[in-house]
Amino acid sequence: MTEASASQRSYWPFVFAGVVVAVFVGVVLAIIFVPTARVWTNDAYVTAHYAVIAPRVPGQVISVQVDDNQSVREGDVLATLDPRDYQTSLDQARASEAHDQALVVDAAANVARQPALISEAEATVARLESELLFAQQNAARYEHLAQSGAGSREEGQKTHATLGELTAALHAAEAQVEAAKAQLSVLKARDESARRQVAVDQARVHQAELNLSYTKIRAPFDGMVGERSVQAGNYVPAGAALMALVPMDQLWVESNYREIALRHMHPGQRATIHIDAYNIDLAGVVDSVPPASGAAFAPLAPENATGNFTKIVQRLPVKITLVPGQRLAKLLRMGFSVETTVDTGLSDVVGTQSRTEKAVTAK
Repeated sequence: MTEASASQRSYWPFVFAGVVVAVFVGVVLAIIFVPTARVWTNDAYVTAHYAVIAPRVPGQVISVQVDDNQSVREGDVLATLDPRDYQTSLDQARASEAHDQALVVDAAANVARQPALISEAEATVARLESELLFAQQNAARYEHLAQSGAGSREEGQKTHATLGELTAALHAAEAQVEAAKAQLSVLKARDESARRQVAVDQARVHQAELNLSYTKIRAPFDGMVGERSVQAGNYVPAGAALMALVPMDQLWVESNYREIALRHMHPGQRATIHIDAYNIDLAGVVDSVPPASGAAFAPLAPENATGNFTKIVQRLPVKITLVPGQRLAKLLRMGFSVETTVDTGLSDVVGTQSRTEKAVTAK
């Protein structure tokens, strides 16, 4: 072996190591600086807007019709409260309504009768006016006779007394007419008050019917029961959490992408969702890019103005919905850890936004 050959062999490991390092550095720089159309994250979870089932009225639970992890349909009875107290309240409200309905009938009859009483009082006034006119004429005759000496003083006094009596009676009758007319307004007001009271009673009956219906706690939508915490015999106040209901057909994925991964992302782009639990892939669509990072909605938001500042790349929870019609999507459960890859196609989000007033990354 020559000295030159030995020298070349001694340099070969260094050359190989240099090539490996150069390739590694090139790959790292490419990952950092070369844009890629497909952005990936494993910080993603299956979630949903689930409902906490709670009674709208307090009461004792007499039966629970569902169990944990049971599928239910919209309108199915989940639990039942003791309805007897609410049935009694409904019966009482209906009895009050019937009583006040009778008062309305009585008030309406009084209003209908009052014009006849007014007419009767006016007829009395007309009769007294006629009698008073005759009495006045009669008094004038007796006065003329008394002056000529043909009439007795007693008859004259009696005529004047009758005249005064009829005058007083006429005034009383006229007052009765005015009182009857005023009474009509009073009766109409009582009739209106009675009708309004019936309206109040009807509202109370409706509320009592609602309260009675609330004793049957029903599913607000199709879903699966979870976190059941109620048992027959429990007394539960209004608003107490009894169980949770998850809409299994409305699950979606919350993918927490770094802010620098959103450069080419906008709603409508296709996504691939890898389910770790079953090692399957599902098709998804970017639904929306959130208005803020997770840190912005945290109970204790970071305050970078109070001390030393360290720049940290934030993550934003991008909402990815499932493409409908996928049978394997029925395997999903809320809370599953998944991986998502969005095919952005290197969309020019900045350029598109510069040409329109509409927010291109908003839903």
